[in-house]
Order: sequence, then C-alpha cells, then structure tokens
Amino acid sequence: MEPVCVGIDVSKDRLDVALTNGVTFSVDNSSEGFELLGKKLRPEKPRCIVLESTGGYEANAFAWLLSRGFKACAVNPRQVRDFAKACGKLAKTDKVDAGVLALFAEKMNPESRPLPPETVLELAALVKRRDQLLEMLVAEKNRLRLARVGVRPSISRHIAYMEAEMHDTEKRTKDAVDACPVLKEKVELLESIPGVGFTTATALLSSMPELGSLNGKKIAALAGLAPFNRDSGKYRGKRKVWGGRANARKGLYMNALVGIRYNPVVKAMYLRLQESGKPKKVALVACMRKLLVICNAMIKDKRHWEPQMAI
Repeated sequence: MEPVCVGIDVSKDRLDVALTNGVTFSVDNSSEGFELLGKKLRPEKPRCIVLESTGGYEANAFAWLLSRGFKACAVNPRQVRDFAKACGKLAKTDKVDAGVLALFAEKMNPESRPLPPETVLELAALVKRRDQLLEMLVAEKNRLRLARVGVRPSISRHIAYMEAEMHDTEKRTKDAVDACPVLKEKVELLESIPGVGFTTATALLSSMPELGSLNGKKIAALAGLAPFNRDSGKYRGKRKVWGGRANARKGLYMNALVGIRYNPVVKAMYLRLQESGKPKKVALVACMRKLLVICNAMIKDKRHWEPQMAI
C-alpha cells in the first residue's frame, strides 16, 4: 500500500485536513486541535504533510508537527493555486483546498526543512516586532506633520510610547543575541562587513537561518535573488529574479545601497556593471546577490570580512 500524504488548509480557527486515501476531517487551530490531529495522523504514518502559508496562522501547527517528528512543509499559496489550475480544479473551498494540498504533497514531494532552533525563532519574533513598531512610528510621524492642533498631543504621546517600545525591543534583541554564543558569533562576523550593522545582521539571520549550510546558488535562490531564464524558441527574454524571502531581500537591498557608497568591493562591482551597460536596478540586485553569497561563505567558514573574499 502506498504511504499516504496529507494536505492541511489553514484558517484562523480551523484546520481542514485531507489524506490521499480519501479520509477528511477538521480540527481546531489550537493546542487541543493539534493533539487530536496528531492522534488521527500517527496511525496513517504519512509520507509528507503540506500546509499553505497563510500569513502566520499556520505557524503554530507547522511547528507542532515538526516537533512531533512529522515530515511537514509550508508552501507558497501561489504554487498550490497554479498546481490546482493545472489539475483542472477550479473550485475553491476549504475542503477542496485541503485535497489539492494532499495531491500536491503526493505528486511534488516538497522538501521538509528542520524547525529552526528556539533562539532563532525568538530572534525572528523580536525582529518582526521591531519592523512593526517602525512602520507604525513612521506613520504617526507623518500624521503629526499634517495634524490639527487638537489631536497633536495624542499623536505625540503615541510616538513617545512607540519610541520607548522600540528601544526596549532593540535591547531585548541585543540580549537575545548575547545570550546565544552561536548567534553572537554569526552577528559579529556579519558586522565585520563594511556597511552592515546589528539591525541588518539580525534581520538576515532571523529570515535566513540556513545561512552557512547551503551553497551559494541555493542560498541566492532561497532569497529570491537567482535570475531565471525567459527563453522560448528563438526568443531570448530578460532574466528576472522571482519568489524567495522578501524580508531577507529587504535587508540586503538597504545593505547594497549603503555598500555602493561605503564598501569599496561592492562599489567597484556596481560601477563595473554600470559601465558594461547594465541598468541600475540590475546592478543593484547583482550586488545584493554577491553580498548574500559572501555572508553565506563567511558564516560557513567562520571568517571575518576580507576584501579578497569578494573577488
């Protein structure tokens, strides 16, 4: 008998589950629901479990499955939707989506990655909270510029509160890094790169815990910085980057912008690409990819920044 595969459609309050042997059921998206899910799945010994990334609602279920030894992976909803269309399944309900996810797991057998250590998960949560506070802080400061006199005190109090929260979050982030020798070493290695500060280093490590464990091509593809061909017959289209982790790219983008001014190696590469006729954005993305590959090599070899590494 073929081992079963499982698809789980995730919503805020519920998990709709479908197995390739035809079994379907639903459980709550809660600790009690996860226990019931495990109780139902263990006898089936599933080969692969696929969940759809749904803005964080899948995070607890995904972590629970991995911690209990199940082979699980969270996939991009766009991939699954394209797969469903290719299979001729145009209807979209929670039950249908769970069945499509189970079929996707069976046919595609996506790779399951290990759960990052608790220290990395904690760092990721702190980095995400800092980004949220910064977004709200910028919005409130913009409102203050145009606000009428009557509401200015309220906005000013909110700004002061968020600035205090930002300071506290940054302190907690620093404490979390200092408490973990492995993270502290990686941050120090990345900070040795001209133009890379503590914020960029922690953002990169939290969004890409695989740094140092993959080769250059794979790490670039994981971040969405590997260009893909667009050729057909005699047509040769422009190569474009696609997909990947947006948070990692955001940090690398800012790092590359700083690098083309203050990092001699990145600046030289950027100018060389521009002189060869490359558009500015193409040259900037190439610098982002080069920086990521260098970061990956530095962490893998536990080496501080050396300009010759980038040659």
